[in-house]
Amino acid sequence: MDEKLLEVKNLTFSFHTYGGVVKAVRDVSFDLKQGEVLGIVGESGCGKSVTSQCILKLNPEPPGFFEGGEILYKGQDIVKMSEKEMRAIRGKEIGFIFQDPMTSLNPTMKVGKQIEEIFVGRKDMTAAQKKEKALEILKLVGISDGEKRYNQYPHELSGGMKQRVMIAIALVGKPSIVIADEPTTSLDVTIEAQILDVLKNLQKEMNTSVIMITHDLGVIAKMCDRVVVMYGGKIVERGTVDEIFYHTKHPYTKGLLHSIARLDTDKNQRLEPIEGTPPDLFAPPKGCPFAARCEYAMEICSKLPPEIYHISEQHETECWLHHEFAPETDLNRKEA
Repeated sequence: MDEKLLEVKNLTFSFHTYGGVVKAVRDVSFDLKQGEVLGIVGESGCGKSVTSQCILKLNPEPPGFFEGGEILYKGQDIVKMSEKEMRAIRGKEIGFIFQDPMTSLNPTMKVGKQIEEIFVGRKDMTAAQKKEKALEILKLVGISDGEKRYNQYPHELSGGMKQRVMIAIALVGKPSIVIADEPTTSLDVTIEAQILDVLKNLQKEMNTSVIMITHDLGVIAKMCDRVVVMYGGKIVERGTVDEIFYHTKHPYTKGLLHSIARLDTDKNQRLEPIEGTPPDLFAPPKGCPFAARCEYAMEICSKLPPEIYHISEQHETECWLHHEFAPETDLNRKEA
């Protein structure tokens, strides 16, 4: 699991709008290793979906544009690739599960034909072989009576069934990486658990690397090996799941964890919301993006962007609290 399949380096992506330029993703760097599940977590508008779509150049250009950075897949820079080169990567090398199957599936095409689209242009495959692959992946994602489903239209399937079809489309080409952008957002909790189990089992079976985009920390705990926490278009903390959940080092991550109910939460105990509003990405703050909402904020936080502090080999955070001259708090206290 040491081989780096994907390296995102200093990625900066913005959008031209009538109101000005929106700095959606700002200097984001992370990597993905062979066979691991990486979670990207954060509230709506933090830049996680834009980041994931940059990897396959799915954001429309214009109005979107790359301001800087590299996205290296097996050593090749995706940012510099042409549309023709990207077509060879989308689906075949990197699959994508979109967050809303209701709108992502083509309502005018039968399910089977949508799964087979990945094989368009493959002259080495007959129509019968393409159908065989489609039926095989439908079985793998837990859809019974594959022949019947193959010939149905999306409106004839339930929400959970549609999401399984989305997973089938993403995995049928046996890609090295699958990006799952909030794959369970529109589903109820019982179906969500089934879909996550399907995804986890297939990931292990195929040794596929997965990037899981979500705002749900329960999904992160169940699925991921490492976690990247985003806020205001930037990465504020990264580490293994245990480090992020049990040794939190950034005030925003702490706020996220305290804003959800736990099994041992008393029924009379109020959840703690994160006060304030996200930063304006038309004019991003000079310092830490979370400074205006942070209970620990110091004068330097709003003036200068924090340095990267290495807590352990895999655990990093961007927070001034870890500077040697910062006052002691529960987040920077040395662990025994």
